[in-house]
Amino acid sequence: MLKTPSLASLTAGLLWLVVALLSGYWMLQLWGRGPLVPVSALGTPPIQSDAAGVARVLGAVPEAQAAAPVAPPLSSRFRLLGLASQPDQSGSALIAIDGQPPRPVVVGDVVDGELRLLSVGPKVARLGKTPGDPAALELNLPELVESR
Repeated sequence: MLKTPSLASLTAGLLWLVVALLSGYWMLQLWGRGPLVPVSALGTPPIQSDAAGVARVLGAVPEAQAAAPVAPPLSSRFRLLGLASQPDQSGSALIAIDGQPPRPVVVGDVVDGELRLLSVGPKVARLGKTPGDPAALELNLPELVESR
């Protein structure tokens, strides 16, 4: 025959279970605790406000829109690295565009977009849309640096 547990033994077992759980909880609290850091020491980024946005919300009339960013001059996109010219205005040039590796271009060929290599001289290459283009772009060879 099975004996049913008495009320006293159930109560004692329950009390021991509570004591074990509480002691485990407090042990974990003591062992798992790191150094205390004040809240003010936690690096929070400063609050940044958008002055223009606040002004718009409050009804301010926006100032004239800033002018579109000025594009760099066209000549800054091209870099002349070498020339091969002949007296009859034919020849070729070694041109780098936008920092890309240089490529050879023969007089009359398209360099970029609508720009063509119009002519080459001893130290200069002329780029433009048509042979008589008044806005032709002149690229000069860089000066040689002598190393001793």
